[in-house]
Amino acid sequence: MGTPWTNWARTATANPHRVEHPASADELSTAVASASRVRPRGSGHSFTDIAVAPGTALDLDRWTGVTDVSGTLVTVRAGTTLRQLNALLDVLGLALPNLGDIDAQTIAGATATGTHGTGAEFGGLATRITALDLVLANGEQVRCSATERPDLFAAARVGLGALGVISTITLRCVPAFVLHARETPGRLDAVLEEFDHLTAVEDHVEFHWFPHSDDVIVKRDNRVDEPPAPLSALRRFYEYELVENGAFGLVCRVAKTFPATTRGLNRLCGKLISERVYRDVSHRVFVTPRRVRFVESEYAVPRGELHAVLAELRRAVAKLDHGVIVPVEVRVARGDDIWLSTAHGRDSAYIAVHQYLGMPYRRYFDAFEKIAVAVGGRPHWGKVHTRRAADLAPVYPRFADFRRLRAELDPGGKFTNDYLDRVLGNASATGVDPETTS
Repeated sequence: MGTPWTNWARTATANPHRVEHPASADELSTAVASASRVRPRGSGHSFTDIAVAPGTALDLDRWTGVTDVSGTLVTVRAGTTLRQLNALLDVLGLALPNLGDIDAQTIAGATATGTHGTGAEFGGLATRITALDLVLANGEQVRCSATERPDLFAAARVGLGALGVISTITLRCVPAFVLHARETPGRLDAVLEEFDHLTAVEDHVEFHWFPHSDDVIVKRDNRVDEPPAPLSALRRFYEYELVENGAFGLVCRVAKTFPATTRGLNRLCGKLISERVYRDVSHRVFVTPRRVRFVESEYAVPRGELHAVLAELRRAVAKLDHGVIVPVEVRVARGDDIWLSTAHGRDSAYIAVHQYLGMPYRRYFDAFEKIAVAVGGRPHWGKVHTRRAADLAPVYPRFADFRRLRAELDPGGKFTNDYLDRVLGNASATGVDPETTS
Protein backbone atom coordinates (compact mmCIF):
# COMPACT_ATOMS: atom_id res chain seq x y z
CA MET A 1 0.00 0.00 0.00
CA GLY A 2 1.11 3.54 -0.69
CA THR A 3 1.66 6.16 1.96
CA PRO A 4 0.41 9.77 2.00
CA TRP A 5 2.63 12.11 -0.01
CA THR A 6 2.97 15.87 -0.22
CA ASN A 7 5.15 18.11 -2.33
CA TRP A 8 7.87 20.45 -1.06
CA ALA A 9 5.57 23.47 -0.94
CA ARG A 10 2.70 21.48 0.64
CA THR A 11 0.39 22.62 -2.17
CA ALA A 12 -0.26 19.08 -3.46
CA THR A 13 -1.03 15.82 -1.69
CA ALA A 14 -1.70 12.26 -2.82
CA ASN A 15 -2.68 8.90 -1.39
CA PRO A 16 -1.59 6.41 -4.06
CA HIS A 17 -2.79 2.83 -3.86
CA ARG A 18 0.75 1.63 -4.40
CA VAL A 19 4.28 3.05 -4.62
CA GLU A 20 6.77 1.29 -6.89
CA HIS A 21 10.54 1.71 -6.60
CA PRO A 22 11.92 0.07 -9.76
CA ALA A 23 15.67 -0.57 -9.83
CA SER A 24 16.05 -1.65 -13.46
CA ALA A 25 14.62 -0.84 -16.89
CA ASP A 26 12.67 -4.12 -16.86
CA GLU A 27 11.22 -3.42 -13.41
CA LEU A 28 10.19 0.03 -14.62
CA SER A 29 8.46 -1.46 -17.69
CA THR A 30 6.69 -4.05 -15.57
CA ALA A 31 5.49 -1.43 -13.09
CA VAL A 32 4.06 0.72 -15.89
CA ALA A 33 2.47 -2.15 -17.81
CA SER A 34 0.77 -3.62 -14.72
CA ALA A 35 -0.72 -0.35 -13.46
CA SER A 36 -4.12 0.97 -14.46
CA ARG A 37 -3.14 4.57 -13.59
CA VAL A 38 0.44 5.60 -12.88
CA ARG A 39 2.43 8.81 -12.33
CA PRO A 40 6.17 9.39 -11.79
CA ARG A 41 6.49 11.80 -8.90
CA GLY A 42 10.09 13.01 -9.08
CA SER A 43 11.28 14.84 -5.99
CA GLY A 44 8.01 16.72 -5.40
CA HIS A 45 9.43 20.15 -6.24
CA SER A 46 6.60 21.23 -8.52
CA PHE A 47 4.05 23.58 -7.00
CA THR A 48 1.16 22.14 -9.04
CA ASP A 49 -0.59 18.76 -8.84
CA ILE A 50 1.38 17.44 -11.82
CA ALA A 51 2.98 14.62 -9.79
CA VAL A 52 -0.17 13.53 -7.96
CA ALA A 53 -0.70 9.80 -8.52
CA PRO A 54 -4.35 8.68 -8.39
CA GLY A 55 -3.33 5.02 -8.62
CA THR A 56 0.29 3.85 -8.67
CA ALA A 57 3.12 6.25 -7.87
CA LEU A 58 6.53 5.65 -9.40
CA ASP A 59 9.42 6.72 -7.18
CA LEU A 60 12.66 6.44 -9.14
CA ASP A 61 14.95 6.87 -6.14
CA ARG A 62 16.55 3.48 -6.96
CA TRP A 63 16.94 4.30 -10.67
CA THR A 64 19.78 6.82 -10.56
CA GLY A 65 23.29 7.45 -11.84
CA VAL A 66 25.20 7.88 -15.07
CA THR A 67 25.11 4.90 -17.45
CA ASP A 68 27.26 6.08 -20.35
CA VAL A 69 29.74 8.81 -21.24
CA SER A 70 30.85 9.52 -24.80
CA GLY A 71 32.82 12.74 -25.05
CA THR A 72 30.41 15.41 -23.81
CA LEU A 73 27.34 13.17 -24.21
CA VAL A 74 26.22 11.79 -20.86
CA THR A 75 23.36 9.34 -20.37
CA VAL A 76 21.73 9.48 -16.95
CA ARG A 77 18.88 7.58 -15.31
CA ALA A 78 15.67 9.51 -14.79
CA GLY A 79 15.61 9.45 -10.98
CA THR A 80 18.98 11.19 -10.62
CA THR A 81 18.62 14.55 -8.93
CA LEU A 82 20.32 17.61 -10.35
CA ARG A 83 22.43 17.74 -7.19
CA GLN A 84 23.65 14.19 -7.82
CA LEU A 85 24.16 14.85 -11.51
CA ASN A 86 26.21 17.99 -10.91
CA ALA A 87 28.52 16.05 -8.59
CA LEU A 88 28.90 13.20 -11.09
CA LEU A 89 29.62 15.58 -13.96
CA ASP A 90 32.18 17.43 -11.85
CA VAL A 91 34.16 14.20 -11.42
CA LEU A 92 34.05 13.71 -15.20
CA GLY A 93 35.30 17.24 -15.85
CA LEU A 94 31.95 18.18 -17.37
CA ALA A 95 29.03 20.46 -16.55
CA LEU A 96 25.64 21.59 -17.76
CA PRO A 97 25.99 25.02 -19.39
CA ASN A 98 23.06 26.54 -17.51
CA LEU A 99 21.04 25.70 -14.40
CA GLY A 100 18.31 27.13 -12.23
CA ASP A 101 18.98 27.94 -8.59
CA ILE A 102 17.43 24.78 -7.12
CA ASP A 103 19.01 21.34 -7.59
CA ALA A 104 16.60 19.11 -5.66
CA GLN A 105 14.59 18.09 -8.77
CA THR A 106 15.17 14.85 -10.62
CA ILE A 107 16.56 15.30 -14.11
CA ALA A 108 13.38 13.81 -15.59
CA GLY A 109 11.06 16.00 -13.55
CA ALA A 110 13.09 19.14 -14.22
CA THR A 111 13.15 18.67 -17.98
CA ALA A 112 9.56 17.42 -18.25
CA THR A 113 8.21 20.61 -16.65
CA GLY A 114 10.46 23.05 -18.52
CA THR A 115 12.96 24.03 -15.83
CA HIS A 116 15.38 26.74 -16.95
CA GLY A 117 18.08 29.08 -15.73
CA THR A 118 18.86 32.48 -17.19
CA GLY A 119 20.88 33.73 -20.15
CA ALA A 120 19.88 35.32 -23.45
CA GLU A 121 21.96 32.78 -25.41
CA PHE A 122 20.88 29.75 -23.41
CA GLY A 123 17.80 27.57 -23.66
CA GLY A 124 16.06 25.67 -20.90
CA LEU A 125 17.46 22.44 -19.49
CA ALA A 126 15.47 20.32 -21.96
CA THR A 127 17.31 21.87 -24.92
CA ARG A 128 20.43 19.92 -23.84
CA ILE A 129 18.68 16.58 -24.40
CA THR A 130 19.90 14.62 -27.44
CA ALA A 131 18.00 11.38 -26.79
CA LEU A 132 15.36 9.93 -24.48
CA ASP A 133 14.39 6.39 -23.52
CA LEU A 134 10.74 6.15 -22.47
CA VAL A 135 8.42 3.46 -21.23
CA LEU A 136 5.05 3.65 -22.99
CA ALA A 137 1.68 2.74 -21.52
CA ASN A 138 1.96 -0.92 -22.59
CA GLY A 139 5.41 -1.24 -21.00
CA GLU A 140 7.27 -0.99 -24.30
CA GLN A 141 10.68 0.70 -24.09
CA VAL A 142 11.31 3.16 -26.93
CA ARG A 143 14.07 5.56 -27.84
CA CYS A 144 13.66 8.93 -29.48
CA SER A 145 16.02 11.60 -30.78
CA ALA A 146 16.16 14.15 -33.57
CA THR A 147 16.45 11.24 -36.05
CA GLU A 148 14.56 8.47 -34.22
CA ARG A 149 10.84 9.17 -33.77
CA PRO A 150 11.49 12.92 -34.09
CA ASP A 151 7.91 13.96 -33.28
CA LEU A 152 8.05 12.05 -30.02
CA PHE A 153 11.41 13.68 -29.30
CA ALA A 154 10.02 17.16 -29.99
CA ALA A 155 7.14 16.48 -27.63
CA ALA A 156 8.68 14.37 -24.86
CA ARG A 157 11.57 16.67 -23.92
CA VAL A 158 8.97 18.79 -22.12
CA GLY A 159 6.33 16.07 -21.94
CA LEU A 160 4.75 16.63 -18.49
CA GLY A 161 4.92 12.87 -17.96
CA ALA A 162 1.88 12.62 -20.25
CA LEU A 163 3.39 10.51 -23.04
CA GLY A 164 5.30 7.89 -21.08
CA VAL A 165 7.72 7.45 -18.20
CA ILE A 166 11.24 8.65 -18.94
CA SER A 167 13.83 5.98 -18.23
CA THR A 168 17.10 7.58 -19.32
CA ILE A 169 18.14 10.95 -20.73
CA THR A 170 21.19 11.68 -22.86
CA LEU A 171 22.48 15.22 -22.35
CA ARG A 172 25.00 17.25 -24.34
CA CYS A 173 27.22 18.69 -21.64
CA VAL A 174 30.21 21.05 -21.83
CA PRO A 175 33.67 20.99 -20.29
CA ALA A 176 33.61 22.12 -16.67
CA PHE A 177 33.96 25.88 -16.27
CA VAL A 178 34.33 28.61 -13.68
CA LEU A 179 31.89 31.48 -13.23
CA HIS A 180 32.70 34.94 -11.94
CA ALA A 181 29.69 35.88 -9.81
CA ARG A 182 28.75 39.42 -8.93
CA GLU A 183 25.63 40.27 -6.92
CA THR A 184 24.91 43.95 -6.36
CA PRO A 185 22.09 46.21 -5.15
CA GLY A 186 20.26 48.32 -7.70
CA ARG A 187 17.11 50.27 -8.51
CA LEU A 188 14.38 48.72 -10.62
CA ASP A 189 14.00 51.49 -13.19
CA ALA A 190 17.74 51.74 -13.74
CA VAL A 191 18.10 47.97 -14.14
CA LEU A 192 15.21 47.81 -16.60
CA GLU A 193 16.69 50.66 -18.63
CA GLU A 194 19.93 48.73 -19.15
CA PHE A 195 18.49 45.21 -19.05
CA ASP A 196 18.69 44.54 -22.80
CA HIS A 197 22.32 45.64 -22.78
CA LEU A 198 23.11 43.56 -19.71
CA THR A 199 21.62 40.41 -21.19
CA ALA A 200 23.57 41.01 -24.40
CA VAL A 201 27.00 41.39 -22.79
CA GLU A 202 26.73 39.17 -19.69
CA ASP A 203 26.42 35.37 -19.87
CA HIS A 204 23.77 35.00 -17.17
CA VAL A 205 21.75 37.88 -15.72
CA GLU A 206 18.79 37.91 -13.37
CA PHE A 207 17.37 40.25 -10.79
CA HIS A 208 15.17 39.97 -7.73
CA TRP A 209 12.83 42.87 -7.05
CA PHE A 210 11.41 43.66 -3.60
CA PRO A 211 7.86 44.55 -4.68
CA HIS A 212 7.06 47.14 -1.99
CA SER A 213 10.09 49.20 -3.00
CA ASP A 214 12.28 49.90 -6.02
CA ASP A 215 15.18 47.86 -4.64
CA VAL A 216 16.61 44.93 -6.57
CA ILE A 217 19.43 42.43 -6.33
CA VAL A 218 21.18 42.07 -9.69
CA LYS A 219 23.08 38.84 -10.35
CA ARG A 220 25.66 38.62 -13.13
CA ASP A 221 27.52 35.35 -13.78
CA ASN A 222 30.19 35.17 -16.49
CA ARG A 223 32.55 32.46 -17.70
CA VAL A 224 36.20 33.17 -16.92
CA ASP A 225 39.46 31.39 -17.65
CA GLU A 226 40.62 31.70 -14.06
CA PRO A 227 40.80 29.31 -11.10
CA PRO A 228 37.99 29.28 -8.51
CA ALA A 229 38.16 31.81 -5.69
CA PRO A 230 35.07 30.80 -3.71
CA LEU A 231 33.60 32.41 -0.66
CA SER A 232 35.22 31.09 2.49
CA ALA A 233 33.32 28.40 4.37
CA LEU A 234 32.57 30.94 7.11
CA ARG A 235 31.38 33.61 4.65
CA ARG A 236 29.28 31.07 2.76
CA PHE A 237 27.68 29.87 6.00
CA TYR A 238 26.97 33.45 7.05
CA GLU A 239 25.57 34.58 3.66
CA TYR A 240 23.47 31.57 2.76
CA GLU A 241 22.57 29.83 6.00
CA LEU A 242 22.38 32.69 8.52
CA VAL A 243 21.18 35.53 6.28
CA GLU A 244 19.34 34.12 3.24
CA ASN A 245 17.76 31.19 5.08
CA GLY A 246 17.90 31.81 8.84
CA ALA A 247 17.32 35.56 9.05
CA PHE A 248 15.02 35.74 6.03
CA GLY A 249 13.03 32.80 7.37
CA LEU A 250 12.58 34.65 10.64
CA VAL A 251 11.44 37.79 8.78
CA CYS A 252 8.89 35.70 6.87
CA ARG A 253 7.54 34.15 10.07
CA VAL A 254 7.15 37.61 11.62
CA ALA A 255 5.27 38.80 8.52
CA LYS A 256 3.02 35.76 8.65
CA THR A 257 2.27 36.31 12.35
CA PHE A 258 1.88 40.08 12.05
CA PRO A 259 0.63 40.77 8.49
CA ALA A 260 0.66 44.55 8.96
CA THR A 261 4.48 44.42 9.09
CA THR A 262 4.90 42.71 5.70
CA ARG A 263 5.33 45.76 3.47
CA GLY A 264 7.79 47.40 5.84
CA LEU A 265 9.80 44.21 6.28
CA ASN A 266 9.96 43.72 2.51
CA ARG A 267 11.30 47.26 2.10
CA LEU A 268 13.80 46.70 4.92
CA CYS A 269 15.13 43.53 3.29
CA GLY A 270 15.67 45.47 0.07
CA LYS A 271 17.76 48.06 1.91
CA LEU A 272 20.06 45.48 3.50
CA ILE A 273 21.55 44.18 0.23
CA SER A 274 25.34 44.24 0.01
CA GLU A 275 27.70 43.32 -2.82
CA ARG A 276 28.99 39.77 -3.16
CA VAL A 277 31.78 38.89 -5.62
CA TYR A 278 33.51 35.52 -6.02
CA ARG A 279 34.52 32.80 -8.52
CA ASP A 280 33.58 29.14 -8.32
CA VAL A 281 32.81 26.08 -10.42
CA SER A 282 29.59 26.67 -12.32
CA HIS A 283 27.06 24.60 -10.41
CA ARG A 284 28.15 26.11 -7.09
CA VAL A 285 27.34 29.55 -8.49
CA PHE A 286 24.09 28.68 -10.26
CA VAL A 287 22.63 26.79 -7.27
CA THR A 288 21.85 28.28 -3.87
CA PRO A 289 20.27 26.62 -0.82
CA ARG A 290 16.53 27.24 -0.50
CA ARG A 291 15.25 26.26 2.96
CA VAL A 292 12.55 28.92 3.35
CA ARG A 293 9.40 27.38 1.87
CA PHE A 294 7.23 29.41 -0.45
CA VAL A 295 4.56 29.18 -3.13
CA GLU A 296 5.45 30.28 -6.65
CA SER A 297 3.86 31.21 -9.96
CA GLU A 298 5.90 31.93 -13.06
CA TYR A 299 5.05 33.04 -16.58
CA ALA A 300 7.16 33.22 -19.73
CA VAL A 301 6.35 36.34 -21.75
CA PRO A 302 7.83 37.62 -25.02
CA ARG A 303 11.07 39.49 -24.27
CA GLY A 304 9.63 42.74 -25.60
CA GLU A 305 6.76 42.65 -23.08
CA LEU A 306 8.91 42.54 -19.93
CA HIS A 307 8.76 46.27 -19.16
CA ALA A 308 5.00 46.49 -19.67
CA VAL A 309 4.32 43.45 -17.49
CA LEU A 310 6.46 44.74 -14.63
CA ALA A 311 4.84 48.18 -14.85
CA GLU A 312 1.40 46.58 -14.52
CA LEU A 313 2.62 44.30 -11.73
CA ARG A 314 3.90 47.29 -9.75
CA ARG A 315 0.45 48.87 -9.97
CA ALA A 316 -1.25 45.60 -9.02
CA VAL A 317 0.96 45.10 -5.95
CA ALA A 318 0.12 48.61 -4.73
CA LYS A 319 -3.59 47.69 -4.77
CA LEU A 320 -3.32 44.40 -2.87
CA ASP A 321 -5.05 44.10 0.48
CA HIS A 322 -2.07 42.14 1.81
CA GLY A 323 1.70 42.50 1.63
CA VAL A 324 4.24 40.40 -0.27
CA ILE A 325 7.37 39.33 1.57
CA VAL A 326 9.30 37.32 -1.05
CA PRO A 327 10.99 39.12 -3.98
CA VAL A 328 9.95 38.81 -7.65
CA GLU A 329 12.50 37.00 -9.83
CA VAL A 330 13.21 37.98 -13.46
CA ARG A 331 15.23 35.84 -15.89
CA VAL A 332 15.59 35.32 -19.66
CA ALA A 333 16.05 32.41 -22.08
CA ARG A 334 16.54 31.82 -25.78
CA GLY A 335 13.67 30.45 -27.85
CA ASP A 336 13.56 26.77 -28.82
CA ASP A 337 11.57 24.27 -30.91
CA ILE A 338 10.23 21.97 -28.18
CA TRP A 339 6.47 21.67 -28.57
CA LEU A 340 5.39 22.52 -25.01
CA SER A 341 8.42 24.51 -23.94
CA THR A 342 7.41 27.87 -22.51
CA ALA A 343 10.08 29.36 -24.81
CA HIS A 344 8.79 27.62 -27.94
CA GLY A 345 9.40 29.82 -30.95
CA ARG A 346 10.35 32.97 -29.08
CA ASP A 347 13.01 34.50 -26.85
CA SER A 348 11.39 34.84 -23.45
CA ALA A 349 11.49 36.75 -20.20
CA TYR A 350 10.49 34.77 -17.13
CA ILE A 351 8.78 36.53 -14.25
CA ALA A 352 8.24 34.56 -11.05
CA VAL A 353 6.15 35.75 -8.11
CA HIS A 354 6.36 34.15 -4.68
CA GLN A 355 4.78 34.24 -1.27
CA TYR A 356 5.92 32.68 1.99
CA LEU A 357 4.11 29.45 2.77
CA GLY A 358 0.96 30.08 4.81
CA MET A 359 0.60 33.73 3.80
CA PRO A 360 -2.16 34.89 1.41
CA TYR A 361 -1.20 34.68 -2.24
CA ARG A 362 -4.28 33.94 -4.36
CA ARG A 363 -5.23 37.55 -5.23
CA TYR A 364 -1.59 38.39 -5.92
CA PHE A 365 -1.07 35.41 -8.21
CA ASP A 366 -4.41 35.99 -9.97
CA ALA A 367 -3.52 39.63 -10.66
CA PHE A 368 -0.12 38.61 -12.00
CA GLU A 369 -1.62 35.88 -14.15
CA LYS A 370 -4.13 38.29 -15.70
CA ILE A 371 -1.28 40.66 -16.64
CA ALA A 372 0.89 37.90 -18.12
CA VAL A 373 -1.94 36.26 -20.03
CA ALA A 374 -2.81 39.58 -21.68
CA VAL A 375 0.54 39.58 -23.50
CA GLY A 376 0.47 35.91 -24.51
CA GLY A 377 2.22 34.59 -21.41
CA ARG A 378 2.72 30.87 -20.88
CA PRO A 379 2.67 29.47 -17.33
CA HIS A 380 5.47 27.29 -16.03
CA TRP A 381 4.08 23.74 -16.02
CA GLY A 382 5.30 23.09 -12.49
CA LYS A 383 4.20 26.33 -10.85
CA VAL A 384 0.85 27.67 -9.67
CA HIS A 385 -1.53 28.81 -12.41
CA THR A 386 -5.22 28.44 -13.35
CA ARG A 387 -4.94 27.94 -17.14
CA ARG A 388 -6.90 25.20 -18.89
CA ALA A 389 -6.42 23.44 -22.23
CA ALA A 390 -8.70 25.91 -24.02
CA ASP A 391 -6.56 28.79 -22.72
CA LEU A 392 -3.25 27.18 -23.58
CA ALA A 393 -4.00 25.94 -27.09
CA PRO A 394 -3.78 29.42 -28.70
CA VAL A 395 -0.33 30.19 -27.23
CA TYR A 396 1.32 26.89 -28.23
CA PRO A 397 1.51 26.39 -32.03
CA ARG A 398 2.07 22.62 -31.62
CA PHE A 399 -0.49 22.08 -28.86
CA ALA A 400 -2.88 20.09 -31.08
CA ASP A 401 0.04 17.93 -32.29
CA PHE A 402 1.00 17.15 -28.71
CA ARG A 403 -2.60 16.18 -27.91
CA ARG A 404 -2.79 13.89 -30.93
CA LEU A 405 0.44 12.17 -29.97
CA ARG A 406 -0.77 11.79 -26.41
CA ALA A 407 -4.02 10.18 -27.58
CA GLU A 408 -2.06 7.81 -29.82
CA LEU A 409 0.43 6.72 -27.16
CA ASP A 410 -1.89 6.67 -24.14
CA PRO A 411 -5.44 6.13 -25.43
CA GLY A 412 -6.63 4.80 -22.08
CA GLY A 413 -5.30 7.70 -20.04
CA LYS A 414 -2.89 5.60 -17.97
CA PHE A 415 -0.59 8.55 -17.29
CA THR A 416 -3.21 11.21 -16.65
CA ASN A 417 -4.39 12.89 -13.50
CA ASP A 418 -6.64 15.86 -12.77
CA TYR A 419 -3.89 18.39 -13.49
CA LEU A 420 -3.06 16.94 -16.91
CA ASP A 421 -6.72 16.71 -17.84
CA ARG A 422 -7.06 20.38 -16.95
CA VAL A 423 -4.09 21.64 -18.95
CA LEU A 424 -4.19 19.16 -21.86
CA GLY A 425 -7.82 18.13 -22.01
CA ASN A 426 -9.20 14.60 -21.88
CA ALA A 427 -6.42 12.07 -22.38
CA SER A 428 -8.26 10.04 -25.02
CA ALA A 429 -9.62 12.95 -27.07
CA THR A 430 -7.95 13.68 -30.41
CA GLY A 431 -8.92 16.10 -33.12
CA VAL A 432 -11.36 17.69 -30.66
CA ASP A 433 -11.44 21.30 -29.62
CA PRO A 434 -9.86 21.41 -26.12
CA GLU A 435 -12.71 23.70 -25.06
CA THR A 436 -14.92 20.64 -24.95
CA THR A 437 -12.47 18.34 -23.19
CA SER A 438 -10.78 20.45 -20.53
